[in-house]
Amino acid sequence: MNSDPDGPTFADLGLRPELLQALTTLGYEEPTPIQLEAIPLVAEGRDVLGQAATGTGKTAAFSLPVLQRLEAHRSDRAPVALVLVPTRELAVQVSEAFHRYGKDLGARVLPVYGGAPIVRQLRSLDAGVDVVVATPGRALDLLNRGSLRLDEVATVILDEADEMLDMGFAEDLEAILDATPEQRQTVLFSATMPRRLDALARRHLRDPARITIAREQAAAGSSPRVRQTAYVVPRAAKPAALGRILDIEAPTAAIVFCRTREEVDTLTETLNGRGYRAEPLHGGMSQEQRDKVMGRLRAGTADLLVATDVAARGLDIEQLTHVVNYDVPSAPESYVHRIGRVGRAGREGVAITLAEPREHRQLKTIEKVAGATIAVQTVPTVADLRARRLDLTRAALRESLLGDELDRFRVVVETLADEFDLMEVALAAVKLAHEAAGGVDDDEEIPQVRFRTDRDAGRGPAGARGERPARRTPGGPTARVFVGLGREAGIRPGDLVGAITGETGLTGRDIGAIEIHQRFALVEVPEPAANEVISSLRATMIKGRKATVRRDNQRTP
Repeated sequence: MNSDPDGPTFADLGLRPELLQALTTLGYEEPTPIQLEAIPLVAEGRDVLGQAATGTGKTAAFSLPVLQRLEAHRSDRAPVALVLVPTRELAVQVSEAFHRYGKDLGARVLPVYGGAPIVRQLRSLDAGVDVVVATPGRALDLLNRGSLRLDEVATVILDEADEMLDMGFAEDLEAILDATPEQRQTVLFSATMPRRLDALARRHLRDPARITIAREQAAAGSSPRVRQTAYVVPRAAKPAALGRILDIEAPTAAIVFCRTREEVDTLTETLNGRGYRAEPLHGGMSQEQRDKVMGRLRAGTADLLVATDVAARGLDIEQLTHVVNYDVPSAPESYVHRIGRVGRAGREGVAITLAEPREHRQLKTIEKVAGATIAVQTVPTVADLRARRLDLTRAALRESLLGDELDRFRVVVETLADEFDLMEVALAAVKLAHEAAGGVDDDEEIPQVRFRTDRDAGRGPAGARGERPARRTPGGPTARVFVGLGREAGIRPGDLVGAITGETGLTGRDIGAIEIHQRFALVEVPEPAANEVISSLRATMIKGRKATVRRDNQRTP
């Protein structure tokens, strides 16, 4: 099963013959690092707390040992394993994996999620299943109806656990876990390990084995599987810059991540106006609409998906080559999840971020959390675009010349050669091919800017390339700004400082006292900057939420 006799094989992990045969049929040769570590532990019944990036092989790492312990052709009706996942798409993918691996065992696997007819899921549960793969909301709904029996569940898997918490499923997860047997096995996988997830693990896992698998690093001298690049772009130039970058990159298929539904819809229209085949995907669409969009992307009738994080979680699109962050993600963990959509199963991918000049520190924080270097570049110029389009035309012509279907055009060339020089005929043909491929020149130059760092603060326009310098007013008048989010929304002082410094010319030293109350917060800022702070905070998201922002009634001297 493995071309390298010295390397590990699935047989070395003690898997039963039915699973080994399924893996051989599917063409799997050797286990990934997460599978090597997790499969023996899960198979022997240990609780496991695993931190691994998307695309490292987590699904097989937990599904194979669950199937290893499953009674073949079992006839009991109640499930023995429950897998909880954040999205419908991931539920379907995990369910399909269980089916493929456990086919010879007669494994009965049921995906359970919202947006699908519940009657069909009720019928399947009543007929009997071995493994239920569910989103937390629908699982809790079926549990409350008495249709989902968890009293025989021996193993609970929490996959993409951090995303389930981000989506607000914390209470649902607690309720579901409390409904399972106390002596169950619990396995938790997550790309990141925030504090609240660690608290959930401490409560529900018993002496877990801890596994941490970093995204595989490229060998020295080789290219990384995910090439990560950031382009510094003024906000007003972002739509044009995105089009320019996509023209240069020429992705097979790409996801462009946006912060809001409105931005998704607007950008989709803009991209379609530029000749791309773009489709929107966000939480405001019905499940039927979202399924149709995914079908068009997988069928190749669309090549760009413009989506919010919530809508795109859990997607696995085989032909996806590029992920684009239209804005720098507010949380580094979001960046980790987004780039996990590409560079999977050994395929190479590209992650692109459009960063505004003031977002240097956010990008540095993301680099630290993601453990990767993000190369910073300026937006390609018109000359770069023209050169790239000519390269694409040259490549297409070379491919045609290497083919063997040119003879039927010979008469055209020979006829024209009687009247024109052969070089002129070739130039005219190249021109037509270039224009037919969309090679019309773009004459719009996009402003070339760079990141504004702390060293730029206080400089004039030359030092900051026209960006507004930071205004420090030590000892000057201050104003208090009311922000309609507080402890109840998980707001901390650092969130407010980050939002203000990220959206204005202020630095952390300019911000005074911060008070966090249950449902609101008060922030002290220099009086000359108060109106700008208010308008900037109104236009941005704090911890993923919009807030009411206004001056507080009292001004401090």
